[in-house]
Amino acid sequence: MDAPPGRAAQGTLFFSLYLPCLIACVVFLLSSSGDGSLDRLLQPVSTGLSPRKRTTSQCKSEPPLLRTSKRTIYTAGRPPWYNEHGTQSKEAFAIGLCGGSASGKTTVARKIIEALDVPWVVLLSMDSFYKVLSAEEQIRAASNDYNFDHPDAFDFDLLTDTLRKLKQGKSVKIPVYDFTTHGRQKEWKTVYGASVIIFEGIMAFTDKKLLQLLDMKIFVDTDSDIRLVRRLRRDITERGRDIDGVIKQYNKFVKPAFEQYIEPTMRLADIVVPRGGGNMVAIDLIVQHVHSQLEEVRTAALASAHQAQPLPQTLSVLESTPQVRGMHTIIRNKETSRDEFIFYSKRLMRLLIERALSFLPSQVHVVQTPQGEDYEGRAFHGKRITGVSILRAGETMEPALRAVCKDVRIGKILIQTNQDTGEPELHYLRLPKDISEDHVILMDCTVSTGAAAMMAVRVLLDHDVQEDKILLVSLLMAEMGVHSVAYAFPQVKIITTAVDKKVNHLFHIIPGIGNFGDRYFGTDAPPDWSDEDMDEPSY
Repeated sequence: MDAPPGRAAQGTLFFSLYLPCLIACVVFLLSSSGDGSLDRLLQPVSTGLSPRKRTTSQCKSEPPLLRTSKRTIYTAGRPPWYNEHGTQSKEAFAIGLCGGSASGKTTVARKIIEALDVPWVVLLSMDSFYKVLSAEEQIRAASNDYNFDHPDAFDFDLLTDTLRKLKQGKSVKIPVYDFTTHGRQKEWKTVYGASVIIFEGIMAFTDKKLLQLLDMKIFVDTDSDIRLVRRLRRDITERGRDIDGVIKQYNKFVKPAFEQYIEPTMRLADIVVPRGGGNMVAIDLIVQHVHSQLEEVRTAALASAHQAQPLPQTLSVLESTPQVRGMHTIIRNKETSRDEFIFYSKRLMRLLIERALSFLPSQVHVVQTPQGEDYEGRAFHGKRITGVSILRAGETMEPALRAVCKDVRIGKILIQTNQDTGEPELHYLRLPKDISEDHVILMDCTVSTGAAAMMAVRVLLDHDVQEDKILLVSLLMAEMGVHSVAYAFPQVKIITTAVDKKVNHLFHIIPGIGNFGDRYFGTDAPPDWSDEDMDEPSY
């Protein structure tokens, strides 16, 4: 009698007998009526999140956020706190997620994001970093003969450089990979730094330089049958591939690559998560560890190094004439009606913008008068002027800027205060193209701690605006905010109509002007505001 086959031979024999049955099951379920019938092969996992679209690695039409059953998480945001030098206080915490193809890495990543309760998280997919294929490789890819599951298929140099910059709090551009054409799209996606970076990919642990950047390594271990079914469903229904091509690619590349390159890296993992996104015990342990590593930085630290210091030379305060002081008397008075508040605020804004324009570069410009005589005047020496308002109060200054600058371009940045943590958070921005070549007038009505202004300046720098071309204009500032901005960004010019000395424990300017946005737009102040102690809640 022949000796029994070895374990490897038994596995190969079992797979060859089992695979046709599995394929028949998949084909039947794909052809049966009703959506989602293939899900019956899989253990249902409710994530509360919309399913990931995989036609492209990063779909630019999708907003940079994840909506869960409890809240919205911004995934392309800016971490709220910087030190007095305008840099991130601590490097972002980087989590690496590795596992076989269709093992559920993205599901685990999103479960971690939801459970972390950290507003600023970057989800970085290795799928975005496939190399650009040559014409010959394109032909092979179209016939399922190109190995996308080999380390050589990925641009590790670009990936490592991108992750390193993200950890340092810098903005990066992420390539958008199209799986139908096997190439990168022309436009890349801009992503900002965050408190936590989650990086997922099949080869996440195969590069030594990449491993050194990861603070936590997680391996998602899912049964091979489940992974095969998921891959069949994804490639057939989402990528338009035929079942024969998918099976051919799986047998020739995917399965051998997992055994040779991916599975051995499980030993490098700090945590192994069996069953993927359904294992909430493992996810809870991961979240607890990450929370212990994150450091909270409070607003008061921003300017603590500069207390009792003289106001910086980059600050310009509008001369306190009787007219200016009279207008301040009216708008600071809590009894002032909304109509009068708006009228005199607009007058101050116009004076403030006119003052700011005097700091723009100019050059001698000679013109001829109607009398035929030459007049030696001045003209703006720059390409363009762009106004950027910090929403919502900063938007009230746009009419004053438009009134004195013809054809000025306008951008917007939305920064709001988290009512639970008291931290300012970047939620949205829309900036004109080629803003890097412009002189930018950054507008906000009140600046107390300077955190929101610093965040806005940092975003402009991320878009390659030169620091010495940024002018921050505000109706009212606290000394703390002036110091924070000036010492973080010493080349930014700061222009205001008045500077108040104090900021109370709630970071409201004292004596202050009240909640400018609420008073201007006629909305109600938050319940924690008192009549005597009101100030703009957005820093």
